[in-house]
Amino acid sequence: MISLKQLRYFAAVARFAHFGKAAEFCNVTQPALSMQVRELEAGLGAKLFERRQQGVQLTEIGREVLERAKGILNAVRDLDDFAHHYGDALAGPLRLGIIPSLAPYILPTLLPLMRDRYRELDLHVRETLTETLVDELIDGQLDVLLLALPIEHPDIATETLFEDSFFLAAPAGWRKEAAMAGLTEDGSAAAMPVSSELLKGGRLLLLEDGHCLRDQALTFCRARQIDALDTFGASTLSTIVQMVANGMGLTLLPEISLNVEARRNDIQVLPFEAPQPSRSVGLAWRKTSPRTHDFEALGALVLDVAQRPA
Repeated sequence: MISLKQLRYFAAVARFAHFGKAAEFCNVTQPALSMQVRELEAGLGAKLFERRQQGVQLTEIGREVLERAKGILNAVRDLDDFAHHYGDALAGPLRLGIIPSLAPYILPTLLPLMRDRYRELDLHVRETLTETLVDELIDGQLDVLLLALPIEHPDIATETLFEDSFFLAAPAGWRKEAAMAGLTEDGSAAAMPVSSELLKGGRLLLLEDGHCLRDQALTFCRARQIDALDTFGASTLSTIVQMVANGMGLTLLPEISLNVEARRNDIQVLPFEAPQPSRSVGLAWRKTSPRTHDFEALGALVLDVAQRPA
């Protein structure tokens, strides 16, 4: 008889490709975990892993079993969620995933708001790149994601919360562009927005590969036929803003970040000409999750934070 314990241990080994790391993650000894996986293989009459010196790799049938096991484990989690979260919204454990280009700008206001309004909530936050968050959501390690949309996956439901416009950040001494953008002598923004022509041939500083904000910025540049860019990757927007302030280039800042990143007086933040580039920000969760009322309550809080003036 196949047990849920066997499926959990099997899924952990598949995730880490290593019995020792999987045992540590499951908080059991490696012999105990290995025995459960062997019993699962015996019960199914199939070899699920190829054992190698540096770890393990799923066999062809192992990959198919893993997909079915994930479905079973997620169904069990959803059943448990339904029973324990029936009634009051945002009570008990909630595992939230969020991308790095949102976390520093939303969480400082969102977290105390959630704590004050939902005293029974046990929140766990995971900040990492979109691809990893989506994988962990599908695997049942996370309950809901706050990220840039769209997310195309047949098992994921999404809800758009707001549009996050992009602005150009430039050094305070950016005089030629400042004149064309209609700035006053003191460097404050005036009526005329920045044209995409000003970016051509410039050095655009972007987040490193893997960040969706980088992809969105490059999509904007391709749409405006800006193809002579000298790009440089960094891991945080704060680092990029420091580089902009020191005359190393320009960057695109999402509006949600302006309260933090635009407080300094050594950069200019300028709007783009219409149509102003933007990204859609929203929530994503497994379609089978019974916690839609929790996600609706979370979405209302996020929208409250996002609508506060920059």
